[in-house]
Amino acid sequence: MKFNPNIYHRKSIRLKNYDYSQAGLYFITICTENRYCLFGTIQDNNMALNNAGNMIASHWRELPNRFPAVVLHEYVVMPNHFHGIIESVGAIPCGCPDGAGTRPAPTIGDVVGAFKSLSTNEYIKKVKQNNWQPFAGKLWQRNYYEHIIRNEESYLTIAEYIQNNPLRWLEDKYYV
Repeated sequence: MKFNPNIYHRKSIRLKNYDYSQAGLYFITICTENRYCLFGTIQDNNMALNNAGNMIASHWRELPNRFPAVVLHEYVVMPNHFHGIIESVGAIPCGCPDGAGTRPAPTIGDVVGAFKSLSTNEYIKKVKQNNWQPFAGKLWQRNYYEHIIRNEESYLTIAEYIQNNPLRWLEDKYYV
């Protein structure tokens, strides 16, 4: 079926005219497709990662190697979603031979896209090699939630939310 813009109206959930590559802190949430619980379980109010959950955490921790302009803060892998705080430090020196210029910082979308792609590819490989729980369609939902953290109070509230997320699993809106 051909795309019909009169029927399909995809609206961006991003802040209009905001530069998501500029220096700042961003809270992100990424959910598995259909909220399938693929990354472990909550046991005694703690997240018990399975092999897939450990792989997700590993890909997250490796992002600064791929994106030097990114610093990672608090994060948690949950059974069917992921929360994390990303800090973009903005443009960085490019290491050009003449010593001039900067390398543009990646957008938050670039970072999240790489994370989703790398983790999906490895998950698919492990489904085939190690009999991980298969998923139908996609590992991750199409989009992700983001919130621009504008002050220290907001940062501390969000960091506490992330750290305590496993404690509130039964009340979590992503609990299924």
